[in-house]
Amino acid sequence: MDHPTESPNLNSIPAETTSAAAPSVGFFTKAFASGLFSGYSPVASGTVGSAVGLAFYCIPGFEQAFVILPLCIAVYFVGVKTAEAMEKVYGQDPSEVTIDEVLGMWISLLFLPKTIMIAVIAFFVFRILDIVKPYPARRFDNTPGGSGVMLDDVISGIYTNLLIQLAVLLKII
Repeated sequence: MDHPTESPNLNSIPAETTSAAAPSVGFFTKAFASGLFSGYSPVASGTVGSAVGLAFYCIPGFEQAFVILPLCIAVYFVGVKTAEAMEKVYGQDPSEVTIDEVLGMWISLLFLPKTIMIAVIAFFVFRILDIVKPYPARRFDNTPGGSGVMLDDVISGIYTNLLIQLAVLLKII
């Protein structure tokens, strides 16, 4: 006796093929945007991301303008793209994105003498300014998209750098 061909059972089709797939990001995007996964810290992910930036800065020679400046520029542009990808999954300016803190920390230390005291003071000043968000940083903090994620920390980094430059010039530190 011949068996008629069976019709496909629609209930056996995996759910991911029957509905639109939720947005996701790849491993390298997550690794970069989260500052080597510091953004997944259960507490103070921005502070952990800033610490990652400071750890990179501690690499001998990293403070040289011909090293740190091109890296800042590259990290800004790649950070904008990866932050946008992360926002599609985690929402506007997600805490998982900490590449902005890494960049802000590097900007805080640009063109400054590389000393432990300056690095520690810059770290704390940057963290305070990143939390307080002085004008116009707060304006960018509320801007959707990758540039909004990155720019508030760039501005806080610039302010930190200017304050530390002034303190060095006045021989306060």
